[in-house]
Amino acid sequence: MHKVYLDYAAATPMRQEVLEAMLPYFIDKFYNPSALYLNAQDVAQSLATARSAVARELGCKTSEVVFVAGGTESDNLAIDGVMQSHPNANLVVSAVEHDAVLIPASKYDCRVTQVNTLGIVDIADIESKIDDNTVLVSIMYANNEIGSIQPIREIAKLITAIRDERQAKLGIDALPIYFHTDACQAPNYLPLLVSNLGVDLMTLNGGKIYGPKQSGILFIKTGVKLAPQILGGGQERGIRSGTENVASAIGFAKALTMVAEVRESEVTRLEPLRDKLIAELLLLSDKLIINGSKHRLANNIHFAIAGVDNERLMMELDERDIMVATGSACSASNDEPSHVLKAIGLSDDMARSSIRITLGQQTTESDITALLSAIRDLI
Repeated sequence: MHKVYLDYAAATPMRQEVLEAMLPYFIDKFYNPSALYLNAQDVAQSLATARSAVARELGCKTSEVVFVAGGTESDNLAIDGVMQSHPNANLVVSAVEHDAVLIPASKYDCRVTQVNTLGIVDIADIESKIDDNTVLVSIMYANNEIGSIQPIREIAKLITAIRDERQAKLGIDALPIYFHTDACQAPNYLPLLVSNLGVDLMTLNGGKIYGPKQSGILFIKTGVKLAPQILGGGQERGIRSGTENVASAIGFAKALTMVAEVRESEVTRLEPLRDKLIAELLLLSDKLIINGSKHRLANNIHFAIAGVDNERLMMELDERDIMVATGSACSASNDEPSHVLKAIGLSDDMARSSIRITLGQQTTESDITALLSAIRDLI
């Protein structure tokens, strides 16, 4: 039988073109880019070219791109790096952040801003939690579970205004305030130009964009003070030491370039499939609700059916060769209801009745038809 994969928020298959771009750097071009002989310097140039490609997609300087091993490391570097550079400061995060933000943030003086029932942050509540000792605000671009897209530009404007007011009031004694966004789910469907978004730090993950897993970057705007978390030979401008994983960086850059090329066409293709699926799901049961906002990622559908056990439904779909998720794959082993669903006001019972469906480049209309038929039979 044809297998239907509908969990692209958890992992994407690597594009063949990405694999082909990476392969030479495992065997033929294996050299350490820090070495001085010509073959090694050729590899260093390839790494520089990959960095330039990423910088071009973000609209930033090459010196502002730091290659890391995935989104989790990038988030940790952003949170711990800023907070350790300002040990007496506090930070503000949203209640629906990924654990890669929430857990490191919990080590510091952390204020959590709530979201509404659609999963959207309240900008006024963010403002109320910021004081003269706040050095960092971290709000994800688009949620990995329910797909809600946050008003990043408006938050950036608020932070810019607070920064200007703080400097006018305190002068050279003013503490900086930075804006970080976890944008791991965004590149396939949303614009990434950092100047338009107004962010100081941004996390991206290759495993979500048809690139290699354990690849990613942290964009760090010039002037941001950040303490490195991995110490050693001073690679990546001293921010992330360790011999560079050149193949991973090459693959990440190729994947990011490729998703940017098809971003608009994929949004145009997937939005009707997403909307058809939502409309058909709502006809299946009067006990079914859609979680999240209408302002959501083009590939995300998240629903709950009262009285239905989501793990049983997921396993029964899996027996029919249809793969979906009950939540974030990163917390799939946790028996606790999703903190994201709790934050939007779902009861524990409804949270345990929720299913996440995420579409991708290989999703077809026949996949959606097969899913709807199976769910109709099972419920």
